[in-house]
Amino acid sequence: MKDVLVFDHPYTLAASENQPHFRSYSAALGKAVINTLTTSGDVVDVIDLHAEHFDPVMHQSDLENWRTKQPVDPQAESYYQRLAVADRIIFVFPIWWEVMPAMTKGFLDKVLSKNHYQKKSPHLLPHNPKIIVFTVAGTPTPLYRLVFGNPVTKSLKRGTFNKLGLHHYYWHNFNAEDQSAQKRTATLKNIAKYLK
Repeated sequence: MKDVLVFDHPYTLAASENQPHFRSYSAALGKAVINTLTTSGDVVDVIDLHAEHFDPVMHQSDLENWRTKQPVDPQAESYYQRLAVADRIIFVFPIWWEVMPAMTKGFLDKVLSKNHYQKKSPHLLPHNPKIIVFTVAGTPTPLYRLVFGNPVTKSLKRGTFNKLGLHHYYWHNFNAEDQSAQKRTATLKNIAKYLK
């Protein structure tokens, strides 16, 4: 399979090694996903948004391009071309203030643009890829669902991917702050079960 991993964390994937003051469980998840998929023979195309200095802001010229069905900008167009050949798109990011970080939101705004829209479903991504979202949150998952109503899935599944005809959506949330080091490590070792 051809997979595209879209990673969003200011520390980049380099923060996966659990070094004090430069560590991210999101990065550890991202690395575990990459290692698991490559070991199984998949091709993994990694988009590390912060490492690649992606600009998530929709500037005036970007919006004009978006509205007139032109490529928004060269980087966003390159990302779209990479997504367009994927069998599976995997997002990894932390949940901040109960929603996705700005970099992920800007990625969706700029990459999923009108210039590739087709009337036939799936509307933007011709391979109809499976969408898998891994999030890391301080809020326990049951509380996130019950109290906050799972805004990440509402915005991504209902508000974005379903509208594009992409209905194979899976969300997995990890509440690493409340888990022991052993539990966090065990999750990373068994990440394959979330990729099926």
